[in-house]
Amino acid sequence: MVHISAGCAALAGAIVLKRRKSHLENIESAPANIPYVLIGTSLLWFGWFGFNAGSALAANGLAVSAFATTNTAAAAAGLSWMFFDVLKGKKPSVLGFCIGAVVGLVAITPGAGFVSIASSIFIGVISAVISNVAVYYKSKSTLDDVLDVFPCHGIGGMVGMLLTGVFASKAVNPAGANGLFFGNASFFLTQLTGMAIVVVFSFGMSYGIFKFINFILPLRVSEEEEELGLDASQHNEKYLDPPVAAYNFEQEAFTA
Repeated sequence: MVHISAGCAALAGAIVLKRRKSHLENIESAPANIPYVLIGTSLLWFGWFGFNAGSALAANGLAVSAFATTNTAAAAAGLSWMFFDVLKGKKPSVLGFCIGAVVGLVAITPGAGFVSIASSIFIGVISAVISNVAVYYKSKSTLDDVLDVFPCHGIGGMVGMLLTGVFASKAVNPAGANGLFFGNASFFLTQLTGMAIVVVFSFGMSYGIFKFINFILPLRVSEEEEELGLDASQHNEKYLDPPVAAYNFEQEAFTA
């Protein structure tokens, strides 16, 4: 629900803020630093074990199961995103794998302690493909969600919540419930109802809050500040190129 709420809030914010100049002019921004993306994804992946496996509140079999499903879903989603890009005629990329892995982590979170490892593979694959398609159609729309928060976190969370209602098994967690796949349609309907409530509440409240704040204090910066960059215009933080060190043979030392 956390990611569904975040995704819907991001959707509301993007609608209220409207499109950037670069988006209107179809100017694409390349990823700034792929190694940093890898480091960030690795830290997220590692930290995800803490609250998925840690939710068992003990070092027991259920914690191990949640750990394994979390890792498996993320890996399956990362690979699925990358290979799905290949099927669409794009080149496989580390960036695509990282995006897919995060989608898989988002999707498995609701059911980490309730689904089997085999089911977690399906959750990872299905969530990655659906989010990948959502990103594609978002890129063709006028929605300026620059970080793809809604198609990745929002829709990824929705898919994960619904698939928990499909693949949940009491054989994995006796305290839970069987899902649709195991003959319990009522649990799937419960998940569907819960998802609908979260989507409507999160989007509606977020939209109202953004509108109210925008009325009191406009959220959009000026066109000049947008072109300059928010780091510089809003925080006075400017990127300076590091000096290039050169070797001075007379002084026998490196000089900037």
